[in-house]
Amino acid sequence: MSSHKPLKRMTVPKIIERKSGDPIVCLTAYTAPMARLMDPHVDLILVGDSVGMVLHGMDNTLGVTLEHMIMHGQAVMRGAQHALVVVDMPFGSYEESAEQAFRNAARVMQETGCTAVKMEGGARLAETVSYLTDRGIPVMAHVGLLPQSVNAKGGYRIVGRDQSEWPSIEADAQAVADAGAFAVVLEGVAEPLAEKITKSLPIPTIGIGASNQCDGQILVTEDMLGMAERAPSFVKEYADLGGSIETAIRAYAGEVKSRVFPGASHVYSMKGVAKLKVS
Repeated sequence: MSSHKPLKRMTVPKIIERKSGDPIVCLTAYTAPMARLMDPHVDLILVGDSVGMVLHGMDNTLGVTLEHMIMHGQAVMRGAQHALVVVDMPFGSYEESAEQAFRNAARVMQETGCTAVKMEGGARLAETVSYLTDRGIPVMAHVGLLPQSVNAKGGYRIVGRDQSEWPSIEADAQAVADAGAFAVVLEGVAEPLAEKITKSLPIPTIGIGASNQCDGQILVTEDMLGMAERAPSFVKEYADLGGSIETAIRAYAGEVKSRVFPGASHVYSMKGVAKLKVS
């Protein structure tokens, strides 16, 4: 009998304690099998609204619904026993009011069992972050490049390359920290600004296309596994699973067409009788 003890679930206080300590390892997941594979190795799993692009073939994240996020959040929770699971709040589910945000976030937590939710926005979102955290809903914030604002911004643009942008981005990060967010994602933020924000905040920063001086890092898993059609330039590919999968499918298709598959070891024989010959 194995003496291996299951790992305890990561908690919000434990994530906060990692500020300026061991870097926080984060990845995205949308399915139980993927969550199960990464769970022993990561501290935090984000069920990102990037699921719309990665799994559902959408052009951006704006078409993702609350029902999408709940379904994928449930799947990830079935596969993750150790990592803290955060579910993205999709576009349109929290911007109207703090009350709307609370109702939808509470539904996400109740129906998935996740520990926290993530919302995009800085100072404009501070009141909502405070409203949720005061009512027992842990919030991970997200500033810098905001994918849900792609139409308003005219595309995906790295922020902070011009130093004149720094004060507003710093103010956004400080506002959500003051409002009670337990961590903040810094996406597409120029390296010197990301480092400055990380040093100034009392909560952990999680970088994606930011700086290795952030308190943690996150990537879209399919990007780092080489499964994306086109990954952002800040992504390091740790495998080429896309190429391996296509090679395997090509080999399968060839064997089906040539009747090599299924072979003798992949079919079921009759019990107690010799092989029947079909005339």
